[in-house]
Amino acid sequence: STKAVEDALGIEVSEQAAKLRILMHYSEQLQSHTLHVGYLVAPDLFNAPSVVPLVPKAPDAVKTIIRAHRVANNWSDLIAGRTTHPVTLIPGGLCKIPTEQQLRDLKKELESTVKDLVAICEVVHSVAGNLPKFERPTEYVSLKQTTPPAYTFYHGDITSNDCNGDGPVNIRNWQKVANEYVSPQSTAKWCKWHRDAYMVGALARFNNNAELLSPLGKKVAEMFGLKKGNTNPFMNNIAQLAEAAHVVETSIQMIDDLLTRGLKSETVKVSPRAGRGSGCVEAPRGILFHTYEFDKYGNCVYGNVCIPTNQNHANIQKDFEKFVPEFMHLGQDALRHGMEMLVRAYDPCVSCSTHFLNVEFV
Repeated sequence: STKAVEDALGIEVSEQAAKLRILMHYSEQLQSHTLHVGYLVAPDLFNAPSVVPLVPKAPDAVKTIIRAHRVANNWSDLIAGRTTHPVTLIPGGLCKIPTEQQLRDLKKELESTVKDLVAICEVVHSVAGNLPKFERPTEYVSLKQTTPPAYTFYHGDITSNDCNGDGPVNIRNWQKVANEYVSPQSTAKWCKWHRDAYMVGALARFNNNAELLSPLGKKVAEMFGLKKGNTNPFMNNIAQLAEAAHVVETSIQMIDDLLTRGLKSETVKVSPRAGRGSGCVEAPRGILFHTYEFDKYGNCVYGNVCIPTNQNHANIQKDFEKFVPEFMHLGQDALRHGMEMLVRAYDPCVSCSTHFLNVEFV
């Protein structure tokens, strides 16, 4: 939303502010990915109903996940002002920045987290054979940054594996990508671009940017045999592990760069004016679009938001339509659990990721 406001009001953001925002955004990726893979996906792979029974079975693994998640929370608290829903981001920059000593301390924490992430990956790898072998080719939509090339969560334009002369697309034109429509069977809008559905999230980002992962991120992907062009939605969670390694490794380098340049206090004057703007970032679970319009007094007269879970709805439905007949032979209980795992693989909001699915067999 802040990027959309800045676009509408013509506000330029300094390089330092952009780097600090990306650093903050990386903390969100680590928070979400460790929570989702560690607390919601891992129990499925261990055939446990929740993370609680894993505590006596794999205490070291659970403690490692908690430790990595705590580092991410502290990281977010430092730069965003609290662990969830950032309060330090304002149009033009940040209202509060960390001290150089705080960044040095954060760097030490992140360096110690690298070995924890490797340990988490090894634990998940030991049970990765329990991930369903399911493939369904689809369109993968994400940001793409070419100047300079980077595995991006913050800058860039919109792309997909189906773009052929019609992309990347400027974020101001995101509605031509999402093409939201109402499905009679759903209370939420669905989206489509080149096909009848598309996927957003870690696997989409990986499929469009895999070669730009950090060295450790690439090693994690190689550990699981995850390659660009993968069409198994359950591998979205493996892509999340690769991204977790990437953001930690990249953040260590980013902190070094910020400290070398030196932090400085910045103030940006914001004046209201009429305008319309759009902003886009990669939330942990996929690409997120915001558009706002303001009158000359600075009052917001229009707003439009398209969230990643919404964009995945149609693709989940298409997966179900292929998944059910392929796995029906396993029996009702196994099929129901497999469908729950499939929804969870997309990393929707936490309430949709938990054990919830009511399946009517006819």
